[in-house]
Amino acid sequence: MAVTPAHPTPVTVVGIGADGWPGLPAVSRAALADAEVIIGGPRQLALLPDDVCTGERVAWPSPLRPAVPALLDRHRGSRLAVLASGDPMFYGIGRTLTETAGADAFRILPHPSSVSYACARIGWPLEGTETVSLVGRPADRLAAVLHDGRRVLVLSAGADTPATVAALLTDRGFGPSRMTVLEQLGGPAEAAHEGVAEEWTHPPGDALNVIAVDCVRAPDALRLGAVPGLPDAAYEHDGQLTKRHVRAATLAALAPAPGELLWDVGGGSGSIAVEWMRTHASCRAYTVERSPERAGRITRNAARLGVPALRVVTGAAPAALAGLPTPDAVFIGGGLTAPGLLDACWEALREGGRLVANTVTLESEALLADRHRRHGGDLTRLSVAHAVPVGGFTGWRQAMPVTQWSATKTAGTDPS
Repeated sequence: MAVTPAHPTPVTVVGIGADGWPGLPAVSRAALADAEVIIGGPRQLALLPDDVCTGERVAWPSPLRPAVPALLDRHRGSRLAVLASGDPMFYGIGRTLTETAGADAFRILPHPSSVSYACARIGWPLEGTETVSLVGRPADRLAAVLHDGRRVLVLSAGADTPATVAALLTDRGFGPSRMTVLEQLGGPAEAAHEGVAEEWTHPPGDALNVIAVDCVRAPDALRLGAVPGLPDAAYEHDGQLTKRHVRAATLAALAPAPGELLWDVGGGSGSIAVEWMRTHASCRAYTVERSPERAGRITRNAARLGVPALRVVTGAAPAALAGLPTPDAVFIGGGLTAPGLLDACWEALREGGRLVANTVTLESEALLADRHRRHGGDLTRLSVAHAVPVGGFTGWRQAMPVTQWSATKTAGTDPS
């Protein structure tokens, strides 16, 4: 999308709550009264008094984001105000505006967010509360933050969201969690409804709501930790799964950081990409899998484990890698002997990017030893044994050892 040049007069972005005009401070009222054009959602525009805010009112079209540059250009030179729900820079229109035209083009006047109101009503410290927005986003992403004893605020997409959240909590083993639905926060019609997720029977209420979830894991639910190395039972798989202990070591070598992008080549069940994305909400990943059946399984695993934004590419690498965004890290879990695959992944990495490859075969191990000679890094043998019954006793059963090569691409590494 083209970036709109800075507006000659800064556009004023005014946060407004369910309390409408009476809840606005003097500086926000003055900006709206002075505006020649006011852009906002129909619900927000209806909160303004006609006799005070006399500027032209323009409702956002749908889809909103692509329309922003043209709307700003159309009203260039006018005293322009934009209405936003609550705090414009907290899951609000402010992000879209500043990413489109630059922060210098706007003067932002925030209002308390719905999250601030919700925490004030139920007595939760804001800094200790997780926030997940389901506005325009799949409900499955909530699953990534569910941990026993945690408090989560869900920004609702509408009147049906509380029932959707209750069903998801029950399905993911958090049915005993207590839910409080807070409607029209800060407004004259403010209301609250409480209940337990697995027993939720409240009919749809007001579309403007926030859902507070006090997470309680059911006693028989599988416990999922916050670090890589989830139980193998968390995944649907056909045996093509990087096992738990090797997976934890692999993610440690990949070293995900917020905002980074992973290529997971030879996805299998998608476990590496899933756990990469679970490390931080801003982490992104593409997984490449040639089997359509396994690709579908990866999609289901990603949704169930709270990272539905994982992108699945069905096709054989290296051809299927064409056109993908430049990765910060690459993991190769299968297909190492495919002609050109290892070199294509290494070439695709940006400088400073990491490549990690695992194998259990002698043929692929030879390839990794050669790349270790060329590019350096670490060549590691991972061996895991599990205790199993041996008659009336207990002994060790050794899993196939995994050879792992990990390296960071630097300006001095051999490109050959």
